[in-house]
Amino acid sequence: MVCGGFTCSKNALCSLNVVYMLVGLLLIGVAAWGKGFGLVSSIHIIGGVIAVGVFLLLIAIVGLIGAIHHHQVLLFFYMVILFIVFLFQFGVSSSCLAMNRGQQETLLNSTWGMLENKTKTDLESQLNCCGLLNSTSTRFQFEQDLLSCPALCKKNTSCFTCGDKMLNHATEALKILGGVGLFFSFTEILGVWLAVRYRNQKDPRANPSAFL
Repeated sequence: MVCGGFTCSKNALCSLNVVYMLVGLLLIGVAAWGKGFGLVSSIHIIGGVIAVGVFLLLIAIVGLIGAIHHHQVLLFFYMVILFIVFLFQFGVSSSCLAMNRGQQETLLNSTWGMLENKTKTDLESQLNCCGLLNSTSTRFQFEQDLLSCPALCKKNTSCFTCGDKMLNHATEALKILGGVGLFFSFTEILGVWLAVRYRNQKDPRANPSAFL
């Protein structure tokens, strides 16, 4: 009875948005930390993570203000945007869980092609490998990467390819990513449900006669 009331719905929605704000700040902080310590040199990766963090932070602020003031318009836009994010995140998470090795290789090839040379050499140094995949379709790109490879293993007789090393852990990483994504997608649909429920409830302080 208490949990179905106006105050409980308000507190639950506020708490959920505070969690979203903390996650958004964490993403921004981790991206800045990774850039500051030189762990990731690509401005596109850093910018993408920061953009996701800022977007999540803005959504949480809109939801928090809407919940505190019981603002109908803000709550409406909040639940619409959150539902769209839920659909996108649910689809991506399901794809991560269902991806096979051939699809993983295709994704790695397309991602590798978009990376800057500095990012590639950083990965090769950290993973002690050269190139992505030494296959027929990627032979030219592999030979180009091999020439600029700074990995220590290059001084030895042979190096593992970075693609093989990544694929060894890709399945486990995709399962973790998909699982975390699914978990957060269900918290988003919970946020939509709370926003719809809270938006349709009457504020007893604003209209006390309705509860007499």
